[in-house]
Amino acid sequence: MIRSGGESKIRLIGRRMFIISAAKAVVVFGLVGRLISLQINESKKYKTLSDKNRFREWKFASPRGLFKDYYGVQIASNKQVYQLHIVPENSENLEVLLFRLKNILNLSEKEIFKIKKKIGSQKPWDPVIISDNLTWSEFSRINLFLHELQGAEPVVSVARIYDEPSSVHIIGYVSKASKRDLQNKEYLKNRIAAGTRVGKTGLENKLDSQVIGEVGYKRYEVNAFGKRIREVSIDPGKSGKNFTTTLDLEVQKLSSELLKGKSGSVCVMDIYRGDIISMVSSPVFDPNKFVHGIDQKSWNNLIKHRDKPLINKSIAGLYPPGSTIKTLAAISALENDVFNHKTVIRCTGSIELYGEKFHCWKKKGHGFMDMREGIKQSCDIYFYEVARKLGIDRLSETAQKFGLGKRVLNGLVEERSGVVPNTSWKKKNLGKNWYLGETLHAGIGQGYWQSSPLQLCLMTAQIANGGYKIEPRIVLDENNNDKFSDLNQFIKDKKTFSDDVVSLYDFIAKFKYKSLFRNPENIKFVQDALFGATNEPGGTSYGSRLTKKNFIFAGKTGTSQVKRFTARQRELEVKNEDLPYEDRDHALFVAFAPYEDPRYAISVVIEHGGSGSKAAAPIAKKVIKKVLDRHPLRETKRENGELA
Repeated sequence: MIRSGGESKIRLIGRRMFIISAAKAVVVFGLVGRLISLQINESKKYKTLSDKNRFREWKFASPRGLFKDYYGVQIASNKQVYQLHIVPENSENLEVLLFRLKNILNLSEKEIFKIKKKIGSQKPWDPVIISDNLTWSEFSRINLFLHELQGAEPVVSVARIYDEPSSVHIIGYVSKASKRDLQNKEYLKNRIAAGTRVGKTGLENKLDSQVIGEVGYKRYEVNAFGKRIREVSIDPGKSGKNFTTTLDLEVQKLSSELLKGKSGSVCVMDIYRGDIISMVSSPVFDPNKFVHGIDQKSWNNLIKHRDKPLINKSIAGLYPPGSTIKTLAAISALENDVFNHKTVIRCTGSIELYGEKFHCWKKKGHGFMDMREGIKQSCDIYFYEVARKLGIDRLSETAQKFGLGKRVLNGLVEERSGVVPNTSWKKKNLGKNWYLGETLHAGIGQGYWQSSPLQLCLMTAQIANGGYKIEPRIVLDENNNDKFSDLNQFIKDKKTFSDDVVSLYDFIAKFKYKSLFRNPENIKFVQDALFGATNEPGGTSYGSRLTKKNFIFAGKTGTSQVKRFTARQRELEVKNEDLPYEDRDHALFVAFAPYEDPRYAISVVIEHGGSGSKAAAPIAKKVIKKVLDRHPLRETKRENGELA
């Protein structure tokens, strides 16, 4: 029994020893296998991690792409700037460093607090920008005392600069990337470095992913303490893409100058290509203030300004079109056979319908007149009758064909569609039925209408080109430069279009464009009426005419009511200029030029300017002359194949 028990104990011990040995073997083989895996399979991974401990990368911003006008003149470019960065891990005593920088750069306690907060939120090897726009004097002082500023790095970099403020509402501006930018714009993921700016408005925003460029890198080897030993390599990055716009900067400058002290817009467009020659909104502001961070006082001045300089009035300003809509009312009436050219109406100064009195701008009336005289003298009574017989829905349909009530410059975030009223629109938006009196007001461009200056310019361009639909454009690139090559050649081969207008219209229709008219004769009639409005005595813009043959233009004035006159004000003969500024009418003018060989359309809107003939037409006259003076230069660039 004793022997048996001893044998059992020996076997038990043997089994335990076997299990322990086996476990040891498993552990050993596991370790060996892991070592093999580390050496062979995962060596690259751990080498990378090791390199990250040995090397540091410093990212820096590359130059943004340029924006140029049609002739290659820079509108938005880059300039050399002096910056100061600090790398916290390279400083033995960060507090001492900040104290010295405070004295050298006159930094406030608030600024020091912000710097410390930023340092605490980043990795110690990531650079922190102390200033991205040092003066040469400050930059020199930093370099002079650099031996005492361990961890400080003076940097020569580039920053955005806007050469001409007249184009600020089109080009836009850049500023520091916000958290929202970083969350919503995927392309920024690997393109943000210290000092990088992103587009906030206009083309800077729309084309930001192409303009921003690729960041550059400097790679350093560091020791065990994180100190830089040497620069290993440098990647200069890649500048952003350059863009050429359709703008003429000289026309931009003139338009801006003519609008100085006023609130409004000037738009000029090529009537065949849709090229926007000029699009100025006033007042302008300095976009350069946003590049390095606008101060609170300047920001408050902008947002509290009476004339709202931050709004691009050309595409986001909405106004009743006033009497400029009479051109479309006439076309719609002719196309729908509710009026003809010779239909005569007697204007006595007012009419009364359903208990409401409707007035003409001319108190004593215009007397008997046909449609041409109705357009030429802008008779309200005539177009009350036109609208009454036409109806709001047919007028609305014509207006929409011409681009009113919709965004016409695709993609600019600031653009607003406006309102083209009709029965369904009122029911949907206001929950009410349409009334005849509202139709009459719509016939002279008042009431619910809301149109942008660019829409009115497009409307006029399509009247001028014979009634063919075009698409406005403001940027030229490789995708649309050759879009009009056939049209370019056709224009080059013909000295004027006036010799054979029908063949031109036929060519355009065959080549590209959709006709907006059923009968071409109707558009010719309206063009002739607009000629009379500007170039014949009694026309509303006769005082702003140009008499030189190649400069003669045709246009239509408009007055957009802000606040209706009361019966008492009419009785007292209160004038627009007697009203408070915010209650005064807006002044409008649309035109095309030259009359016999149309190439350009223009719209001018002056907020609270009163009469279109007095406030808007004289500005259009000067801009038109400038555009036509520069027309040969523009055509030469096309003929030479430099641009589309």
